Amino acid sequence: MSKKKFQVVVVGSCMIDFTSYCPRLPKEGETIHGSKFTTTTGGKGANQCVAAAKLGATIALVARVGDDVWGKHYIDNLHKVNVNTKYVEITPGFSSGIAQINVAESGANQIVIIAGSNDKLSPEDVERAEDIISEADVVISQLETPPEVAIKAMKLCKGISILNGAPALAKYDAELLTLPSIFCVNESEAEVFAGVPVNSIDDAKKAINVLREQKGCQTVVLTMGSQGTVYSSKDTSTLIHVSSTPVKSVDSTGAGDAFIGALAYLLATKKEKLTFHECVEAANYIAADTVTRPGTQSSFSGPEILEEYYKTKEFE
Repeated sequence: MSKKKFQVVVVGSCMIDFTSYCPRLPKEGETIHGSKFTTTTGGKGANQCVAAAKLGATIALVARVGDDVWGKHYIDNLHKVNVNTKYVEITPGFSSGIAQINVAESGANQIVIIAGSNDKLSPEDVERAEDIISEADVVISQLETPPEVAIKAMKLCKGISILNGAPALAKYDAELLTLPSIFCVNESEAEVFAGVPVNSIDDAKKAINVLREQKGCQTVVLTMGSQGTVYSSKDTSTLIHVSSTPVKSVDSTGAGDAFIGALAYLLATKKEKLTFHECVEAANYIAADTVTRPGTQSSFSGPEILEEYYKTKEFE
């Protein structure tokens, strides 16, 4: 039997999200009353993986979970959305990664992560998955696991590699920015990597110029929430702003992950039908939809959201 080729492979983190919903985000040293508490599956790697899986991607995850009560639970949840977990390992002696999240009524959030078993994901784990990584159309990495893991995955990738520079690093190997086909960050992450404050579209363009011209990035995609996305492709020096769909935000947690998962899915499956610009625009639309519902992976839509997008553009 021939080995299965995956459209998308994600190398990255799994977290358990402990989420508190509150009227606003607390100030330093302040205690406030919240309205609801939930425990759900999260982590940037798994979020991006689930977002692409729900859209219909054939997909695999390379990751580590703990040998606590959450590890097997996490793997079971991945199976429910048809994610291949052959390379998701339970790590003896380590807890699963944990994310503590506060979500305000405005949709704004604060997140603190404890890496746990994610810190044990290694380049050797990536090498064991070389067969699926090298054959994938798109490979996604992030920085909630050691940076050398992302570097190894991008070196093995023969298709499109996407690095989500989150959380941002003040010190890093130069290859981290020169290797990925697409380097994707939000405003705060761009500020760390480029050294340029990002509060406006003009600021975003300045940061992208630094990342392209001084840091050696190929294509840069900078997501800005309700302000949309700014990108510059390696094929052109033009900086392009893609506006976001106006929506009422309920919970913005995971919107950036939904964007990356959707972008990967579209680049892997729609490259003959959609331009890169259209893929970014569609990913924007999908990410905006997720903030209208509470939760992270639970807020991600299925393929019907793409049909909605196509109708807005009068695509066939």
